[in-house]
Order: sequence, then C-alpha cells, then structure tokens
Amino acid sequence: MTLIVLTVVVILALTAVLAIFLFIIGVLLNRIADNLDDCLGNVKTIATQAETIIPGVEHINRTGGVVAGALPLLYGGAEKIAAKLAPPVPAPVNGHTNVPSSGRRRSRLMDTVGMRDRHH
Repeated sequence: MTLIVLTVVVILALTAVLAIFLFIIGVLLNRIADNLDDCLGNVKTIATQAETIIPGVEHINRTGGVVAGALPLLYGGAEKIAAKLAPPVPAPVNGHTNVPSSGRRRSRLMDTVGMRDRHH
C-alpha cells in the first residue's frame, strides 16, 4: 500500500514540475513572439525610409565614379604644374646623379585609382 501511495505522489510531483516547465516555456515563447513583432515593425520602417534614400545614394555613387575617373587627369596636371614651377636641376657632377639609397620615390596615387605603370 505504501508503494502505491508513494508512486502516485511521485507521478503527481512530476506532473506538477512538467506543468510549471511548460508554463514558463509558454511565457518565454510569447515574449519572443512579441519581440519578433517589434522587429518586423522596425524592419518595415527602415525599408520605407530606405526607399527615399536609395536614389540619393545612387547619385553619390555616380558622382564618386566621375571624381575617381578625373583624379588621374588632375594628378597629371598637378605634376606638370609642379615641374614648371620647380627650380632647374643642376647638371650631374662627373656623370653621377644623386639618388637616395632607397631608390627613387614614386607616388602610389595612380595605383589607388586604378592606373598601372606601363613599364611593369
């Protein structure tokens, strides 16, 4: 008789623990569903706001492309002006030119805008 009562008590305790667990899981799932609803609302708001921004971004990208395309021309023009304004270089003594031990410096600006040196 004691074994039967003890078995019923254990089954009732397990059922109670399972009911509490399912209740807690239900509350958490409802909270997650509410958060997902809020996220969906935020995504819709962002998508609506992005529709008005996208044409402006496309215009900025086009303008940036034009400027990037003009950089090599501007850089070349600046080099020509600098060459005209630079003082004349004295003739080398005994046929030797002073060159730094690291070699001649070369700007990398042309590489950054997609221009390649034709000598390489």
